[in-house]
Amino acid sequence: MSPHSHQPRKKPLVFAHRGANREAFENTRSAFDKALGYAIDGIETDVQLSRDEIAVLWHDRFLNRIGLNGKHIDDFDYHQLTALIHPESDGEGLMTLQDFLTAYRTRCRLLIEVKNRDWEPVSRHQLKIRQTLDLVGENPEHRIMVSSFNLASLEYAHQYQPEFPLIYNFETDQTIADARALLNTHTFLYGLCLPIENLDSEMVELLREQDKCVAVYTCNSEAEITKALQLNVDILISDLPQQALALRDR
Repeated sequence: MSPHSHQPRKKPLVFAHRGANREAFENTRSAFDKALGYAIDGIETDVQLSRDEIAVLWHDRFLNRIGLNGKHIDDFDYHQLTALIHPESDGEGLMTLQDFLTAYRTRCRLLIEVKNRDWEPVSRHQLKIRQTLDLVGENPEHRIMVSSFNLASLEYAHQYQPEFPLIYNFETDQTIADARALLNTHTFLYGLCLPIENLDSEMVELLREQDKCVAVYTCNSEAEITKALQLNVDILISDLPQQALALRDR
């Protein structure tokens, strides 16, 4: 049963998108710690695999942001990556998923996006899912959720660990008709994470009727944050968590 069932609606939970990524290098200890300084409710982060199959926190496949144009996260073993990524501070090095969970799982809620895209073999998709779910392990009160844009990966995750809360990330070109069809065929889904552009009252009503979690990304302007708050989503993901908190609690 979803945590919303038969309970009064609560304020939206504010999740820091890759930590406070405007103030520190995204998906690093510094970014997460700065976000927690704002009394956020949760952190959203991203999981990739190094070449030697270590689950690490990194948003996309490319390493352009550290000056390695054309190189990929999966071109290097974990220890090579830690040497290549020269942080500006001790807290801005590459984190493993294991270290992230150890450091933050008791401090706030977590939304872990498994970055499974078509450039990677399905075997690595599935390995990433298994590693993530195994590392999370016991998950009382569903404080840790896993999301992906890859529906097949979520189907696999459900087969691997049927009770785990799984969230499907919508693309901007997907519609309420897609959501309706998906919820009929994939009743196991804990909820949907929607682009703020696609969010409207009809979509929220559909998800509420199905008792599903309503998450939304990435709310950064005052208008976007206000829209998500007025529609009373469950999870509001923002690059500016302090602004989202201020608007929510005003």
